[in-house]
Amino acid sequence: MQYICSKCGAAAPADTRAPRCACGGLWRLDFTPPRFSPELIDRDVWGMFRYRRFLPPEGDVWRSVSLGEGMTPVIRLDEDVQLKMDFMMPTLSYKDRGAAVLIAHCKAIGVQKVVQDSSGNAGNSVAAYCARAGIECEIFVPEGTSPGKIAMIEGHGAKCTVVPGSRDHCADVCRSRVREEGVYYANHVYNPFFYQGTKTYIYEVYEQLGRIPRNLVIPVGNGTLYLGAMIALEELLAAGRIEKMPQIIAVQSERCDPLLQAAARGEALPADVTPAPTMAEGIAIGKPMRGEEILAYAGKHGVRFIHAPEEQILPARQHLARRGVYVEHTTAACYAAYLEYVRQYGPTPDCLIAMTGAGLKSEH
Repeated sequence: MQYICSKCGAAAPADTRAPRCACGGLWRLDFTPPRFSPELIDRDVWGMFRYRRFLPPEGDVWRSVSLGEGMTPVIRLDEDVQLKMDFMMPTLSYKDRGAAVLIAHCKAIGVQKVVQDSSGNAGNSVAAYCARAGIECEIFVPEGTSPGKIAMIEGHGAKCTVVPGSRDHCADVCRSRVREEGVYYANHVYNPFFYQGTKTYIYEVYEQLGRIPRNLVIPVGNGTLYLGAMIALEELLAAGRIEKMPQIIAVQSERCDPLLQAAARGEALPADVTPAPTMAEGIAIGKPMRGEEILAYAGKHGVRFIHAPEEQILPARQHLARRGVYVEHTTAACYAAYLEYVRQYGPTPDCLIAMTGAGLKSEH
C-alpha cells in the first residue's frame, strides 16, 4: 500500500509525513480491497469497522481508536424519500467515519501531533479521535464557526485557533503551519485515508437495505462524503453487487458553487467564485482542492449538481424538525436542494438523503 501522486504519478510510502507530492499534486491511496461480499463483514462488531476487510488500516489498532461510529439508521420521511441518519455519531456528524480511519492510520505509523483546518465538523471528529488515540491536536477554524463546534473541539483537549476571514483563508493559514513546522496534516481533503472511512456510508446503506436506492442526495463542498461514496459505489459495481450507478444528486450552496458552475459548462476544473455568506457553511468551499477529481467522477457517472436555495434552507430545516429530525443548516440544505431538484426534474422516488450534522451544532 502506497501513495500515488494524482498529478505526476510519483509514488511514496503510505507512512510519509509529506501532506502532498513535491510537485504539488494530492495523494491517491494505492489500495485495492477484496471484492465486496457480505460474507466478509464482521457481524460481531456493531460499527463501521465491521467492514475492516475492505479498509486500509492493518492489524487491531482501530480497536483503541474507534468510538463505535457507524451503523446509523435509515428512516423513511415520505413515500419518495428516506434519510440516512449520519449525524447519529460520536461527535454528531458523518465526519467520524473518515476521522476514525485516518487517526487509526496516524496511530499505527507513530504520529505524535496533528493539525487540521475545518469549518467545524471535521475538526470535532479529528479532535475526538486524537483524544481517544492520545495524539496532540490543533484545529484551525474560520471566524463565524458556531460556538458549539468550537466548544466541542476544545472539550476534547485540542487547541482551537480561530482564523479571521474565509474558510479558504483558514486552510491557507493551517497549511503554512504544516510547511513551517513539519507537523502531520490530518486533513479530510488532502489525506486519502479519510475517504476510505467515508466510503463505509455506502457499505452500510447496501447492507441495511440490501440494495442501493436509485437516487442519492449528497452534499459537496470539499467532496469528503461524495468521494468516499464514489469509491464504494465503484467497488460494488466491480463486485457485481449493483448493476449500475445510482443517480448522484450533488448539492452546492447557491452562494458558493464552483463545482456546479464548472459542471454546467463541461469544464474539468472548478470555476472561480467569490463565496458569499451562507447558512450552508459546511459546503461553502470556494476552492475545493480535489475539484478536478470530483468533476471527473461527475462526468464519468452522470452526476447532477443542484443548488440549495438559500431562502429555502430554514423552511427545510423546520420541516425536518417537525418530523423529529433536528439537523444543522448544511444538512437542511440537502433537503432544500432535493425539493429544488424535484421542481426542476419532476418526481424523484426511491431517494436517499444524507443527514450529516446534528442541529445543536449550528445554533448560532
